[in-house]
Parts: sequence; C-alpha cells; structure tokens
Amino acid sequence: MRLVRRDPRLFMGLVLLVAACGGGAGSLAPTTMPTGTSASASGSPAGGCAAAPAPPANQPGWTTAPKAPSVFPTIVNSARSLTCGDNRLLFTFLDPDNRPVGAPDRSATLKLFDLGRDGGTPTQSADGRFVWGIENERGFYIANVTFAEAGIWGAEFTTSVAGGDPEVIRMTFEVATSSPVVRVGQRAPASETPTAATAGGDLARITTDPNPDPAFYRVSVKGAIEAHRPFVLIFATPKFCTSAQCGPTLDRVKPLAADFPTVAFIDVEPYLLTYQNGSLQPVLDASGNLQIVPAVADWGLLSEPWVFVVDKDGIVTASFEGVVSTDEIRAAAEAVK
Repeated sequence: MRLVRRDPRLFMGLVLLVAACGGGAGSLAPTTMPTGTSASASGSPAGGCAAAPAPPANQPGWTTAPKAPSVFPTIVNSARSLTCGDNRLLFTFLDPDNRPVGAPDRSATLKLFDLGRDGGTPTQSADGRFVWGIENERGFYIANVTFAEAGIWGAEFTTSVAGGDPEVIRMTFEVATSSPVVRVGQRAPASETPTAATAGGDLARITTDPNPDPAFYRVSVKGAIEAHRPFVLIFATPKFCTSAQCGPTLDRVKPLAADFPTVAFIDVEPYLLTYQNGSLQPVLDASGNLQIVPAVADWGLLSEPWVFVVDKDGIVTASFEGVVSTDEIRAAAEAVK
C-alpha cells in the first residue's frame, strides 16, 4: 500500500490544454492514499456504468494549443472518484510556477464535453463556487456536474480576475466506469472506529487533533448505524495529512456539532497509528509508507480528507472530498437531523 503524492507539474503533463485570451490563477493538486484490498463499495448504485467510445485522434479543438495559457486548471478529485451520475467537481488554478491562484476575485465557469460522442457540443455548463481550502492562502472552486457515461471528457474553463480579460483553457480527464468510494444513495459500511471508550478516555491515543472535541469520539460508525442515529463522518488527520486540508476541514466541521444535537459527529484518523512517547506516530510498512486503517478500505477512499453525511437509515446522503465549505456541511446535516 503505497502513498503517492501527485505533483501538479506531473498532473498537468497528463492533460491536454488549449488556451485563448489572457488571465492568471493557481491550485493545489490532490494526494492519493493507498487503497485497501477489501474496499466493498461500487462507484455507482448500479455497480458500474457504460463507457463512451474512445475519442478520435487529433480531435479538433482538443489536441493543440494556439498559445500557452497563463493559468492551468487542475481537477482536485482523486483518480477514480469521478464516475457516472452526479458528481461534486473540485478544481482550482495554478500559475506557470505551480503556485495556487484561486481567489474570491477570480471567476470560473466550465463547460463539459463527452469527447467520445461530440467534442463540439457541451453536455452542460456550470459556475464554479469559490471556497477557501486554507483561509486567504489556497482557494478552490466547486461545481455540481453530471456525467452520462464513462470515458474521456473535456472541460472548458473560462476564468478571469476582476477587471481582467477572460481566458479560456481546455483540458481532458477521465470519468471511471466505477469507483471504490462509497457514493450518495448507498448504504454506509458499519465500520468499527475508535471511540473515547476504546481509548480508555484518552483522546490523544485516537486523534492527532491538538484541540479535539470530545463529542467527535463518543460513538463509532457501527454504533451510530445500529442506533439509527444520523451522523457526519470525517476522515482527517491534522498531523499526518498529505493534502494540507485535514486540519482546516476539522476546523470547519467542529463548530457545527453543537447546532445538531441529534446528529453524531465522528472523526477518524485514516492512517494506522500507534501511541508512543506521549503522542501518536505512524505505523509504516516495509517500504516506509503510511498504511490505511480498515475503515478507509471499508469506504473505498483514495484521498484525504473526506466527509460523509449518513441518515438514520444508514444511507449516505452527502459526501465531500478534499475541500468542503461550512455551508455545505450545515445544509447536509440539516437534511438528516
């Protein structure tokens, strides 16, 4: 189980970009977590979906760039987390020096193209909603999109800063036929997760959060499901996070718990850790890599952090990869309370 860092420069070498006009922006690439061998969730409620034909070689408008763009769009969703149906697309922009430049004054819209069917007609368009990943430091955009089928898709981004000319940049990406990640509408795995009780009351043995909220460690995922209690589940590790988003995500979620007393809030460290010398330390494999806990395999996760919202019947009603806004979590918790 190998932890792989996705370098933005390497990622951009895998996509095809086409630019026009001018602008400026930046982004953070995601980190891929090692996956377990027993992930049980399918990527779609039907267990998979059909794929479009392969796009033609040298498809007009998608294989050559009139000039290099001033900013580069980066899709932050982990590989294989995008599949058929409704998806929450997370993206940002990088400048030529790989610095993130997503910001409140930079607008972003996108059009999607099913390149295996028609590279000239978009299937839909959407506005990117800005959200800070790290306040005043790393900005991202969220768009709710739908993919009718798997295959190679194209995204045409239009972006500009306040008062600047719009720039249009195209890139291609893959939509998977299925994903191991548990999806909205599926039954939540009844994972055995650590609680204060299993840790003898010492939260320092089960979380790397320097200021843990005891409410997040009172019940396990399995316990919440068995009690028919709705819950918000956060997979995050402030100390060993490879995406730099775990601490900020917990900081957004923690203030909401008091507003939803009927909803359990559960924080789970995604990596295998051991308590020694007064703190949690990673248990590395023979190659020196972080190892995932069984709950991560249960939920089929490919990145961190993740937030899931589950109703009293044990059905996943919302999921958020990477970066999530307070408003998104509040609305999802409100729907299941």
